[in-house]
Amino acid sequence: MNEKFYALPEKRRRAILNAGFRVFAQNPYRKSPMSEIAAEAGISKSLLFHYFRNKRELYLFLWETCARMTMDVLQKERCFEAPGLFEIMRRGLRAKAGLMRQYPALGAFALRAYYERDPEVYEDIQASIRHYGSYQSMVQRLKLDPALFKPGLDLELMYQDMYWASEGYVRGQLGMGDRDVDVDRMERDFGRMIDFWKKLYLRKEESYAGHTNE
Repeated sequence: MNEKFYALPEKRRRAILNAGFRVFAQNPYRKSPMSEIAAEAGISKSLLFHYFRNKRELYLFLWETCARMTMDVLQKERCFEAPGLFEIMRRGLRAKAGLMRQYPALGAFALRAYYERDPEVYEDIQASIRHYGSYQSMVQRLKLDPALFKPGLDLELMYQDMYWASEGYVRGQLGMGDRDVDVDRMERDFGRMIDFWKKLYLRKEESYAGHTNE
């Protein structure tokens, strides 16, 4: 835990987080200057180094903070207690949208960091991804019931298809991190996508009545 950082007032902490998310979202790790992050946060570069010893420490702190905050809001919304896959997705969408309204560049940062290959941070990022849950572990955690879906459907391939479609949408909205995502539009678009997937994959929408993932 970074005690110096957490001793700051919430407003200052949020400013530093948002500045870090934005600058690292706009550039690869190596091309993201600490001076730019400090300027974006409204503090001196030397003060930023007072809170974080170097760029690597700040980058990994931002990644872990992003992952932790995302898991926290998903748990708060009780996403994995929802009755069925598509209600899980809808609650997750609501939770992540609320988080992105507080931290506009968080989504772009998370996407770029997920694919960052710089050897200075790569192994730590991959270890964190394994800790919080990979794509494969998420499929297992959902415990999808084949009886609820159309006969003969490959559930893992279905989930993979939705995962890739979602990622493609976010990439299109965020570009290379040079703009913030329109959160209201994202909620509307993903809501429509979820409704479409329900009609496409479920035997019938009312199949989820009374169903839980326990």
